Amino acid sequence: MPRSLMVVIVVSLLASWAWRSHVTSQDGAALRRVVQPGDIHMISSQTCGWCTAARRWMTQEGLPFDECFIDQDVACRSEYDALGAQGTPTLLVRGQRVVGFDRARIRALLE
Repeated sequence: MPRSLMVVIVVSLLASWAWRSHVTSQDGAALRRVVQPGDIHMISSQTCGWCTAARRWMTQEGLPFDECFIDQDVACRSEYDALGAQGTPTLLVRGQRVVGFDRARIRALLE
């Protein structure tokens, strides 16, 4: 592969990454303006990797949320069972149930 082509590819990848970071930070700022405490409730389990990803995303975006763990809290487990949830994370976003970590659905419910 010619060196100039490699440089073009690397520069393109870096520009794409920078653009995505810029857009993501703008999305986070827009969400922070409209999300209130109590808008997001996450039902998690300690061993859930998707719960960790959701928690990390909401924390990085500065979105207020509360969380309970079905494997540590009997009331949380009861809430999970009452919802008929079939996996964690189960999020209640302004009263709407979202099973799994679905950023696009969470954003849509918050906007």
